[in-house]
Amino acid sequence: MLLKTVLLLALVAQVLVLENGLLRKPPMGWLAWERFRCNTDCNEDPKNCISERLFMEMADRLAQDGWRDLGYEYLNIDDCWIGGRDAKGNLVPDPKRFPNGMAFLADYAHSLGLKLGIYADMGNFTCMGYPGTTLDKVVQDAQTFAKWKVDMLKLDGCFSTPEERAEGYPKMAAALNATGRPIAFSCSWPAYEGGLPPEVNYTLLADICNLWRNYDDIQDSWSSVLSILDWFVTHQDILQPVAGPGHWNDPDMLLIGNFGLSFEQARAQMALWTVLAAPLFMSTDLRTISAQNMDILQNPLMIKINQDPLGIQGHRILKEKSHIEVYVRPLASEASAIVFFSRRTDMPYPYRTSLARLNFTSSKVYECCPPPCRPRTSTRVTSSVASRIKPTSH
Repeated sequence: MLLKTVLLLALVAQVLVLENGLLRKPPMGWLAWERFRCNTDCNEDPKNCISERLFMEMADRLAQDGWRDLGYEYLNIDDCWIGGRDAKGNLVPDPKRFPNGMAFLADYAHSLGLKLGIYADMGNFTCMGYPGTTLDKVVQDAQTFAKWKVDMLKLDGCFSTPEERAEGYPKMAAALNATGRPIAFSCSWPAYEGGLPPEVNYTLLADICNLWRNYDDIQDSWSSVLSILDWFVTHQDILQPVAGPGHWNDPDMLLIGNFGLSFEQARAQMALWTVLAAPLFMSTDLRTISAQNMDILQNPLMIKINQDPLGIQGHRILKEKSHIEVYVRPLASEASAIVFFSRRTDMPYPYRTSLARLNFTSSKVYECCPPPCRPRTSTRVTSSVASRIKPTSH
């Protein structure tokens, strides 16, 4: 049965190709989930509940505090916004928490030069138990999102079967295209199939989705960051070639500014997500973020590397016995970005290598260990690279 499903999916792929021309660079923005989860108690916690107020306040911060101008343009809603379906079967937001509706919120975001993202689930229910988008509702929900002038859809996969996902994700891609509105499509599909071939056909996925979650949800801890990094590195030979302009691997949100990472760990996540050409979705409280964490997330050279037009995902090229790892990402104009990453937990470690040892024949390199980055546009390939790398765990 699974073989028949895969074959059928391959046969219809040509007519279901997304081809929306969006996300030629990894998307950047803010996403509610990691920091605010499914907090719906606006009586007890009006400032932090999933509500119109929260998203308008975050939109204000994106526009006024320099985020938008650096590329953080998406304001993304996650689960727990849905109030149900109306008499015609249309999704409607919770009327108490979103009293003016989603079209109002989209207009507000657009008035500030931002884009609005929304969440749905390819199943009977969302992951938190709200009404899902079943196969018979795919076209209707796509039309609803377009009517609201939404700019991105994240489609989760809770409470669905592999067969429903195999039919539903391509069907949603076609439905979004048919609306005539450019809506970026974020798919959780591969994460529900184990993230790897043969269950995941990445060639097909790249024709259907603009970005996709491959692996587990990130949690606010360094161990969670490392588990995701380890999975991506273990399977980098599979994952690296499938990423590129318009279709990105998504290792999940940036934790910077929350509670689980130290300063060094926060810098390391930013550097690693940058070299992986990952989407940069912050999930923190932009109203209270510290200047220190703001500096990490707003590092202009780090963002420039992440947004490199070639869109090539970086990979690990060296793992030392000293627990130092080296990651490289090829960039435009024959440049490269290098990340020297320490897994040591004891003390800063003096590490020395050379560009020649790292197999560089070009002299245009960005050295990121981690941010702030330093351009090395005239370094000879025989020059040594020396760093005192601080531990990232404690």
